[in-house]
Amino acid sequence: MKSIAVIGASLSGLSAARALRAQGFEGELNIVGAERNRPYDRPPLSKEYLAGDIDETCLTLEPEGEDLQANWMLGLSATHLDAGTRSVTLSDGSQLTADGFVLATGSRARAWPDTEHLAGVHVLRTIDDADRLRAELIPGATLVVIGAGFIGAEVASTARKLGLDVTVVEAAPSPLIGALGPQLGSAVARLHGDNGTRLHCGVGVAGLTGAHRVTGVDLVDGRHLPADVVVVGIGGIPNTEWLAGSGIELGNGVLCDRGGTTSIPGVVAVGDCAAWMDTSGGHRRVEHWTGASERPAIAVSSLLSGEYQGQQVKPPYFWSDQYGSRIQFAGIAGPDTEFTIEEGSLEAGSFLAVYRRDGQPVAVLGVDQVRLFTRWRRQLCALPAPL
Repeated sequence: MKSIAVIGASLSGLSAARALRAQGFEGELNIVGAERNRPYDRPPLSKEYLAGDIDETCLTLEPEGEDLQANWMLGLSATHLDAGTRSVTLSDGSQLTADGFVLATGSRARAWPDTEHLAGVHVLRTIDDADRLRAELIPGATLVVIGAGFIGAEVASTARKLGLDVTVVEAAPSPLIGALGPQLGSAVARLHGDNGTRLHCGVGVAGLTGAHRVTGVDLVDGRHLPADVVVVGIGGIPNTEWLAGSGIELGNGVLCDRGGTTSIPGVVAVGDCAAWMDTSGGHRRVEHWTGASERPAIAVSSLLSGEYQGQQVKPPYFWSDQYGSRIQFAGIAGPDTEFTIEEGSLEAGSFLAVYRRDGQPVAVLGVDQVRLFTRWRRQLCALPAPL
C-alpha cells in the first residue's frame, strides 16, 4: 500500500497512525478528524477536567516532538465511502482516495429526545461538552443524572465534590448490571449513598420539564425530581451512518473479524465504532480507553498483511474513579458466570471478585484493590483464548 487514510482522529485513530509507522508503513498517511482539536484524552473529561483540577493542555495525547509524517485534516467528517473507487467523501465536498482505510469514527453520546433547545441539559463526550457542563456545575445547584453507568457515576462524583445536590436515576434494577451483574453492580453503587448522592433504580424517566430551561425530571412512577442541571448518560451511538450503501457490513457498529478486518478488503475498523468478533463468536463493541489504545496495532497488522495474523486480543479492561475509589474490571462476565470474593468484602466496600465459567476465570472486578487486580488481570491475559 502506498497510501492509507485514517478516518477519525481521537485515541484509536492516533493509535492506528502510530502503529502504521511502527510496523513499517512509509507511504502517504492522511488523518481525518471531525473535531478541530488535536487528539486528546477523554477519561478526565468527567473527572479532573470537569472539576477544574487540570486544563486542556493536560489532555493532549501527543508528546512534544512526535512526528508521524501525516497530513492532519481536522474539522472534517466523512460522509460516504466508495469501495470501488477507494475514496471517501468529506463534509466539505472533497474526496480522499487511498489504498487502505482505518475506520476510527468513534461514537457519540445518546441524547434525550427533543431536548436540543432546552438549556441545562447536557451529554458528555467531547471537550466542548465538558466546558459547557462545567460552567453550570455551581455549588448548591441541583443536578439529576439520567443513567448510572460509568460516565453518569463519574459526573455525579465530580458534582458532589463541587458541592452540588445530586440525584442519579437508573432504569435497570441496579447500576452496571450488564457488565457486573446485579449483586456486584449494587455493591459498587453503594459509593453513591455513602457520599451523599441519591440513587433511584428500577424506574424510568418519563420526560424532562421546562420551557426554555430544564426545571426537573418526571419519573414513570409519578415522582418529580427538581433540577437546575440534567446530565444524560445513557450510552453511545456508533458513528457509522456515513457507511450506509458502502458495502461495509454493519450491526451495532462496523462488524469485524478478530483482527479488525471488515467485509471489504483493505478496510479495517477500530475504537468505539468497531464491533470485533470475540471468543464467543459474536460481535462486541469495546468502548474503553485500553481497547482504543491496544487493538489498532492488531488491525493495522491485518491491513498491511491483508488478513488477520492470529494475534490474541487482550480481554476488555476499563476503570472508573468515583468518590475517591478506583473501580477496575477486566474480561467478559455474563449470566452464566459465578463469582467469588477473593479479597475484602462487599460490606467493607473494598473487594476483589473473580468471575468464573465452568471453573475457568473469565473476568475480575476490583474496588480499591489495585495491586491484586493487576495480578489477576495479568493472569487473564495469559490464558489461551477459547477456540
